[in-house]
Amino acid sequence: MGAAMIFRDAVEADLYAVVSLLADDVLGAERETLTDPLPPDYMSAFHELTQQSGNRLIVAVDGEGAVCACLQLTCIAGIARKGAKRALIEGVRVRTDYRGTGLGTQIFEYAIAEAREAGCHLVQLTTDKTRPDAHRFYERLGFEASHIGMKYRIER
Repeated sequence: MGAAMIFRDAVEADLYAVVSLLADDVLGAERETLTDPLPPDYMSAFHELTQQSGNRLIVAVDGEGAVCACLQLTCIAGIARKGAKRALIEGVRVRTDYRGTGLGTQIFEYAIAEAREAGCHLVQLTTDKTRPDAHRFYERLGFEASHIGMKYRIER
C-alpha cells in the first residue's frame, strides 16, 4: 500500500472492480448486482458514460494495477450562477483496506483539479443521510451542507 496511486479514467477491464467497490457497502449491497459476468446493464452504462462529453469514471490504481478507489465526475453546463459550469461527484468508494490511508482525499483532490481544468466553478455531491463518516470526510475536504438534496425514483 506504500506505492503511489495512478489516477486515470476507467477502462472496460476495470468495470468488475468498480462494481465490486460499489457493492462492498451496506447500501451498495442492496443496489448492485455483483455476478461474474456482470449483468449487461453495467457494460451498457459504462459505454454510454464514457461516450458522453464531460462524464468520467475515475479510478485510483495501485502499482500492481488493482483498482483501489473510484468516483464518477460529471461536468454540467448551466445557466445559473452567470452561466457557471459545475461538476457533480457520485459513486465514491475506497476499497476497505485503503480507508483511512488518505486515498479518498487524493482521489478527491484529483477530481477537483480535473473539474477546475474543465472550467467548473463549483463541485457538488449528494451523500446518503445514513453515512455520517462520509459527511465528516466531505466537510474536512471543504464541502458544505448548503442544500437539501431530493430524489425522485423512476421505476423501470
